[in-house]
Amino acid sequence: MNYLIGTDIGTSSTKSVLMDTTGKLIAQALIEYDVLTPKNLWAEQWASVWLAAAKQSIQEVVAKSNVAAADIKGIGISALYGGSGVPVDAAGAEVRPTLIWMDRRAEKQVQWVKHNIDLDRLAEITGNDIVDPYYGYTKILWIKDNEPENWAKIKQFLPPDTFVVQALTGELAVNYSAAGNIGGVFDINAGTWSEELMASLGIPATMMPDRLVSANEIAGHITVEAALELGVAAGTPVIVGGVDVGAANVGMGVLEPGRYVAAIGTSMNAALVSEKPIKNKGLIVWPYPYKSRALNYNFSGSATAGGITKWFRDNFAEHELEMQRNGTGINAYAALGEQAKDIPAGSDGLIVLPYFMGERAPIWNSDAKGVIFGLSLAHRKAHVFHAFQEAVAYALRHSIELTGEDLGDYIVIAGGVTNSAEWVQMFADVTGYAVRTPIEDAEANLGDVILVGLATETLTLEDVKSWQVLGEKILPDPKRHERYNQYFTLYRKLYADLSEDMTILTQISNETI
Repeated sequence: MNYLIGTDIGTSSTKSVLMDTTGKLIAQALIEYDVLTPKNLWAEQWASVWLAAAKQSIQEVVAKSNVAAADIKGIGISALYGGSGVPVDAAGAEVRPTLIWMDRRAEKQVQWVKHNIDLDRLAEITGNDIVDPYYGYTKILWIKDNEPENWAKIKQFLPPDTFVVQALTGELAVNYSAAGNIGGVFDINAGTWSEELMASLGIPATMMPDRLVSANEIAGHITVEAALELGVAAGTPVIVGGVDVGAANVGMGVLEPGRYVAAIGTSMNAALVSEKPIKNKGLIVWPYPYKSRALNYNFSGSATAGGITKWFRDNFAEHELEMQRNGTGINAYAALGEQAKDIPAGSDGLIVLPYFMGERAPIWNSDAKGVIFGLSLAHRKAHVFHAFQEAVAYALRHSIELTGEDLGDYIVIAGGVTNSAEWVQMFADVTGYAVRTPIEDAEANLGDVILVGLATETLTLEDVKSWQVLGEKILPDPKRHERYNQYFTLYRKLYADLSEDMTILTQISNETI
């Protein structure tokens, strides 16, 4: 029997799985770590932490599986969107922590771009018609403007998966998806770095690695030194899987255009895979990790999705958390869900705007704020938690409507939200679409396994298509959907009415006394 390893480097943890070529999960390992937030709206991480976690998780799955090293035919590695990319010096050492996807510090750089770059040309070349601190090129400009000593040391910016794969193989390759997600430096039409835009932005072309690959191409092979650390054979093929939400789509069987998938964890990435990039819709657009020159990933989604329910749990569910910790109760989320399960659609007149960290697509507003609207003395904690869940579903519906496309007979939802059957039903009721969810909680890892299997020809497309990765359809309830139509209309109106006030509040709160 042959085996494959899939490793996903995430924002809060790195997970590796080892599977056989029938799709059976043999072993898995998870290594957790933290995000550094030295200032409000800043978010950064050391790449050395990612590398250590990737090595440890791979070591653990190999050890747990008792599989012979020679039978492991490949390793696929995907990663979080690394924002600026890992800034490395001429020796390949990281110069400073990486400004990751959730970092929002580059507002001044955004304004500079809007006033100094031809925005129509930027959109035409990159496929992205929004300028926002989300994009890596604005974060790169922030480093250039604010840290001249570091800027002088930086030779290149490497996506997280590229950084890790280079450490394990000695080879430097960037997945097209990671390149495209940087934004203003990549030409989505030509599939190359844009020398024109890099010159306009003042970012040297040499700072982007030359070699671009799809995830179904081998990027390198495990070195002798790395093989001894990991417990695999020297020469084992490795791929750069690109941005992990794209790999997750592959893990849910999306190998052709036309399917809509929402990966909902701390944040939400809701995307349609298409042959042509969907332009002028305010979507984030980049090449799909698989067959990158033929397929595109067009996504929207909240900066905070599951993140707002975690905030609610941590701040307002002390009793449930204590019960979970001392073993006298169930998981705190499950407890909150149990309390809220009989609350009707609309939470008896509550609407939450989920903009707790500003918002990227679909509204693109760093000043956006979280709102709880409609509170009364009749509402209990369970009502508010239910309204928080509904807010994530409203955000998904907003993203779906932004595509303007026919999404077929069902959408796919993955991530921690699928642990709640009631929440999954709520997504169907709010959006009006049938919902299918993954059978295994290993979407990006499974995608990495599939991609490296295809790259090494250990798997065929027929093999992959035969794997049962999704459960049965959850159908929307027509009456609840009709009710949610009314609430969703008000949800959209609330933001439109309050957006100017949100900006004023930001200005006031930033004033020093």
